[in-house]
Amino acid sequence: MSNNLKYGSISSRESIELEEKYGAHNYHPLPVVLAKGEGAFLWDPEGNKYFDFLSAYSAVNQGHCHPKIIQALIDQAKELTLTSRAFFNNKLGEYEKYITEYFGYDMVLPMNSGAEAVETAMKLARKWAYNVKGVEPDRAIIIFAENNFHGRTISIISASSDPDCTEGFGPFTPGIARVDYDDANALKVYLEKHGKNVAAFIVEPIQGEAGVFVPKDGYLKDCFNLCKEHNVLFVADEIQTGLARTGKLLACDYDNVRPDMLILGKALSGGVLPVSAVLADKEIMMQIKPGQHGSTYGGFPLACAVAKASLEVLKEEKLAERAYDLGKKFRAALRNIKHPMLKLVRGKGLLNAIIVEPKDGNEAWDVCLKLKEKGILCKPTHRHIIRLAPPLVITEEQLMECVQILTDVFNEM
Repeated sequence: MSNNLKYGSISSRESIELEEKYGAHNYHPLPVVLAKGEGAFLWDPEGNKYFDFLSAYSAVNQGHCHPKIIQALIDQAKELTLTSRAFFNNKLGEYEKYITEYFGYDMVLPMNSGAEAVETAMKLARKWAYNVKGVEPDRAIIIFAENNFHGRTISIISASSDPDCTEGFGPFTPGIARVDYDDANALKVYLEKHGKNVAAFIVEPIQGEAGVFVPKDGYLKDCFNLCKEHNVLFVADEIQTGLARTGKLLACDYDNVRPDMLILGKALSGGVLPVSAVLADKEIMMQIKPGQHGSTYGGFPLACAVAKASLEVLKEEKLAERAYDLGKKFRAALRNIKHPMLKLVRGKGLLNAIIVEPKDGNEAWDVCLKLKEKGILCKPTHRHIIRLAPPLVITEEQLMECVQILTDVFNEM
């Protein structure tokens, strides 16, 4: 072991070399190796400390290694981790009751990854369309928004307009359509033409991967009303925007919309395990019968204990209210930074982005490299957008310290 290591047994350089040699090259990470996390902070093996401004794409809203969530993990791991759904277990029903009452739905279907939850919602929407709405067999359509990101499976990328997601992966799943985002009229026009065959409209309340694109106030409500008018399910993908990230428990709360189906993931486990869920009322959920959908790990005891603790932390620590207040102060402070590269600041709560104008050969990636050197970790989305999403447990003092670092970096560019 190298003498200068503080965490783990191999250096940053060795870690990167091993990943490059033995791992698939399906990511392009920032050149930093992480070995420890606590609250809003991360450390590399050599002991360098960083503010985390990605939060694992909002999976660690509650902060890294939250003591209550970790304790729930340890306690349950000592008793029972996995049974499969071939049997009942003593944690699943308790968790299901808690999460359905928490969000105000009749039932939940637990899964693991966010992509699995989106696939689940797509299958439920089709079942409902055939069994309840009366769409002819194999004619159901699911509408998505342009520039969406819902995951990486074949069915989900069939709805994508990003060439990186689709190139070389066809043929794609039929029965999928796209309309412009933040344009309720585009949805209206499509539904007026094809509404009788449409099962669902699946939408992100804020498009995260597209660059924290925030729609106009009332957009979600208008889309919801159009769905009701045409007997179409309104499905909200709140995997990244939900669970207090945007300053409300759900981003849909800003428009007072209760989705017919709600998709959750990421921070549902506080970043401890892959845990996702689809929530809906009985008319929708009961269309799935035994043997028609499931997962060996979906609803496993360890996940149930962790997810329940993670939801409790959101409430106990008032993380939605915290994100709302800190987000307003953060955006105001960022907008005070005067620099020709910094074109726009947008976001809600603590899901924010800065739009960067490439200058003197520098673009968003170069800004992120400079920020890393100064102790802030974030990642560009596209060449000109930097997402800024720290864990919701960050303090106002820490947040303002980061604003100063951002100011210094732009001044040095």
